[in-house]
Amino acid sequence: MNFPQISAALLAALAVAASPARAEDEAVAWRLFVADHTSPTITAIDLDQPEQRWTFDIAGPAKLYPSPTEALVIAVQSDHERVDFLRSGLTLDNHGDHADIDVADPATIGNISGPRPFHVVNHSGDIAIAFDKGGYASILGEAAILEGKLEEQQFPMNVAHHGFVASMGDYFVSSIASEDPVAEGKAPPRVGLGSFSADGARIGDMQVCTDLHGEAFSGSFLLAGCKEGIAALDTRGGADAFTMLAYPADLPDGHTGTLLGSPVMQMFLGNYGADSVVIVDPVAQPHFTRVELPFRRVDFILDPLKAQFAYILTEDGSLHRLNMLSAEIEQTVQITQPYSIDGHWRDPRPRMTLADNRLILTDPLAETLRVIDTATLSEIEAIDVEGIPYNVIAVGGSGLTH
Repeated sequence: MNFPQISAALLAALAVAASPARAEDEAVAWRLFVADHTSPTITAIDLDQPEQRWTFDIAGPAKLYPSPTEALVIAVQSDHERVDFLRSGLTLDNHGDHADIDVADPATIGNISGPRPFHVVNHSGDIAIAFDKGGYASILGEAAILEGKLEEQQFPMNVAHHGFVASMGDYFVSSIASEDPVAEGKAPPRVGLGSFSADGARIGDMQVCTDLHGEAFSGSFLLAGCKEGIAALDTRGGADAFTMLAYPADLPDGHTGTLLGSPVMQMFLGNYGADSVVIVDPVAQPHFTRVELPFRRVDFILDPLKAQFAYILTEDGSLHRLNMLSAEIEQTVQITQPYSIDGHWRDPRPRMTLADNRLILTDPLAETLRVIDTATLSEIEAIDVEGIPYNVIAVGGSGLTH
C-alpha cells in the first residue's frame, strides 16, 4: 500500500509534544457535541469535566460535522430544512514548531435554510452543503462563517438529487443524476460524477458511477462509492483525472456506499455489504482488501492518532479494533447491548468519535456516552446525558496557552 507522507496535523502534534515550554503553558482540551435523536437540541460537554456542559436549541434532530480546524460545528437538520453553525470554543493555531490553543465557551453563530440539506463536504477551506431537493450546493468559507458571515455561493447541480459537491479550490466535483423523467415523489438515480467550473460548465467527461453514494479524501485522492466499483479522482492529474477501481471478481455481491479517508496516510476504509468492510488503496493493486465481520456493522471510524487502526461496532454490541495494515481484527470487546440494523436507517443506534486515546460511543438506549480506552478497549467512564444521545463529534487537541 502507498503511504506518501505524514500529515501536517500529525507533525504539529509531534512538535507540541517535543516543545520545551513550561508545563503551565500547555493545555489539552477536548469537547463533545451530542445531538439528541428526538429533541431539537445539541449538548456540548467538556470531556475532562463532563459536568461542564451547554445546551443549544435548534430546529430538529441533527447530523453533526466538525470543520477541518475544529473551530466550527455544522448541524444539518434535513427534515427541518436548516443548517446551524456553532463555535466549538476551541481554536488551534499551528505555528509549525508548535500549536497554540485557545479555549472559550461554545456559542451559536447562525443558520441557513434550503430544501432538504444533507451531505456536507469540507475541503479547500470551504464547506459544501448539498440541498437534495434544491438542485444545488451552498458553498461557504469556514473563515467567513467564524466571522459571522453566512454568505452562500450556490453551485448548480445538473438536477435535484441526493448527492454531494466538493470544492477543489478552482473547480468543483459533483455527483450527477439522470435527467430522465421519474415518477412523482421519486428521486432521479445517480449515474456518475464529474468536475465543473463555478458556473456549472463541465470539465472533461463524466465518470460513470451508478448508485453513487459516499465520498472521502485521503492524500491526493477523492473516492466515491459506486455499484460497479469505486470512482477515484487523482487530483495531481487535473480536474478530469477520474478512474474506476473495479471490485475484484472474487469479492461476494455487494458494493461500497460509505467511505472514510485517513488524514495521515493514503488509505480508505469503506463498507462492503452489511457484514464486511474493505480497505482501499487507490494506487496499489488489487486496491481492495475485504475483512469479514462476525455480525453486521453498525458504525466504524478511523483513528487519526494511530493511523493503522480503525474501530468497528457490530450489531451484537461488540467493538472491534481493525489493523488496516495487516487487515486483521486484533481485539474484540463487548461494549453495549445488541443494536439490530433492521428497521429504519435513522433508528437510534450508537455512533462513535475519537479524542486522542479515547473513543466515545453513544449508547442511546442507556442514555449514556461510553468513553473507551483505545489501547485496551476497556470502558474508562460512562457519562450520563438527558434524552437519547445519537450523533456525536469530538473537537480539540493540545497546544500552548499564552
